Amino acid sequence: MNLPIIHHPNYVAPLPLGHRFPMPKFGKLYNLLLKDGIAQPDHVYQPQSLPIAWIEHVHEPDYVRSYCEGTLAPKAQRRIGLPWSPELVERTCFAVAGTVLTAQLALRHGLACNTVGGTHHAFPDYGSGFCIFNDLAIATRVVQSLGLAKTILIVDLDVHQGDGTAMIFQDDSTVFTFSMHCQINFPSRKQISDLDVPLAEGTEDEPYLQTLAQYLSDLLTQVNPDLVLYDAGVDTHVGDRLGKLALTDTGIFRREMQVLNTCLSQGYPVGCVIGGGYCQDFDSLAYRHSILHRAASNLFHQFRL
Repeated sequence: MNLPIIHHPNYVAPLPLGHRFPMPKFGKLYNLLLKDGIAQPDHVYQPQSLPIAWIEHVHEPDYVRSYCEGTLAPKAQRRIGLPWSPELVERTCFAVAGTVLTAQLALRHGLACNTVGGTHHAFPDYGSGFCIFNDLAIATRVVQSLGLAKTILIVDLDVHQGDGTAMIFQDDSTVFTFSMHCQINFPSRKQISDLDVPLAEGTEDEPYLQTLAQYLSDLLTQVNPDLVLYDAGVDTHVGDRLGKLALTDTGIFRREMQVLNTCLSQGYPVGCVIGGGYCQDFDSLAYRHSILHRAASNLFHQFRL
């Protein structure tokens, strides 16, 4: 058995012309994983089409319908930051379905990784910050509704606070939200996670990893989750256009090993999404995202999952 990796061809559907952050990184990431033997074709899972009812576990039906039909008000569309198209709707829904499948496979095998995901700025009735539907929240509600897990820990290490996720699960004792992010970065108005750890601009590898170590192991013991959902954003990288932190490739690899090893060694299954990453050098960006899958593949075999 190899590491379950979730990928769908529609993940790489092009965004409309004029989008200021084109994203060929998804296809490049998948091809790199295949080339380097991290992804094995017979262990790549394709999500099926997403039932609208799953999205409505989290999002208001009026918002879901307006977005999918392309009738969202212009102001609400601008807040998302992505120009609408039928292709983007399809890609978005498959990405959310992929995170749901990632959670299910993690519960079955101990560890699984999506090649997209981490849309943590989406709120129940609106999207924000390039995030349309909150895949982490939807996956949480789906596995709970199916009786596959009761308590979920969301570990969000994207450089931006997971504000939508924090708001969705406020006052919900079954879901613990942990966000470690750059203090001065987007969003300007933060929500309240169950645990927020804001970092100073320019934080480098060693203080970052030391800070993470102060919290993660104790948090697992405290929450005792049935499933960990891990948002492994690489916009923490020193070369990221939207970052403001200063992790290196080595620092990101150490972070992924630290998170996954801490969870797996204590017996907690982990479903991973790639989170944010913004760079004009898409080959370098794809490699940064692949670090998650490289670390996961290493530990999947080490723990004989």
